[in-house]
Amino acid sequence: MAKRLLDCAASDFAHMTKEELLFAIGASEGRVLASETIGTVTPLLGDVTNAELAAALGADILLLNLFDVENPVIQGLPTVDPAETVREVKRLTGRPVGVNLEPVEAGAVEVDTLWAMTKGRLATLENAQKAAGMGVDFILLTGNPGTGVTNKAITDTLKLFHKHLGDKLILAAGKMHASGVLGEGGENIITKAEVKDFAKAGANVILLPAPGTVPGITTPFVREMVEYAHSLGCLAMTSIGTSQEGADLDTIRRIALECKMAGADIHHLGDSGYTGIAAPENITAYSVVIKGVRHTYRRMAASINR
Repeated sequence: MAKRLLDCAASDFAHMTKEELLFAIGASEGRVLASETIGTVTPLLGDVTNAELAAALGADILLLNLFDVENPVIQGLPTVDPAETVREVKRLTGRPVGVNLEPVEAGAVEVDTLWAMTKGRLATLENAQKAAGMGVDFILLTGNPGTGVTNKAITDTLKLFHKHLGDKLILAAGKMHASGVLGEGGENIITKAEVKDFAKAGANVILLPAPGTVPGITTPFVREMVEYAHSLGCLAMTSIGTSQEGADLDTIRRIALECKMAGADIHHLGDSGYTGIAAPENITAYSVVIKGVRHTYRRMAASINR
């Protein structure tokens, strides 16, 4: 099925293969918005999940953070068997859904208890297989603040996941911030060598910090990394993972346009505008910048029954 993600409805997403979804993203030419949400916190609207709210505001793809595959919790979700949690999110939103898993280095010391690690969030093969069984469309290997995720750990995990799950799931990889590893902060967050390592290890999507979200990360730097990722056959996803998803509208619009100019295929908005979701107005504003009101409103208005 050769179709742009922009033109896809819930029924299209429900039957897409990994290859079809990757094609749909690439064919949308930088007009795909991924919104990250946290299910373990009280939803902004109380009895409506943050994932549903993000979808209603124009997000094309949903990413679940702090999602524990051993104890799946999405507050606001109707009561379902735990194994059906992801499929229920997909049923209610009509969107592709991914989860974060974290390749924590052995012996890493946590420095931020807000994001304290749980066994079901670790990037182990067992957890990845559980996530696949729950119906996720992709796995993002990344790190929350202070968890000690390194680029080497990401590469090693990619090799393992690609071997066992590479034919089933989209594999995305990269860091939005240092994740507590000071040597990989700022402009050292990623290098061309590490982009190449990720690609060789099986990544389909390379995650990069959005320009202006991490010290030293400029638009020319991101543009160079995106171009290199593309040359290796990967898609590129820029990410706002430093709470600027809660910044003012002018800042969000500027970051969105800079990411578009840098060549991003997927634009990621983090979950900490308010804890658990980006500032709602920023989801829509970002979407309008990268794809205009027609495609934004279409995504917001289209019924999940289509």
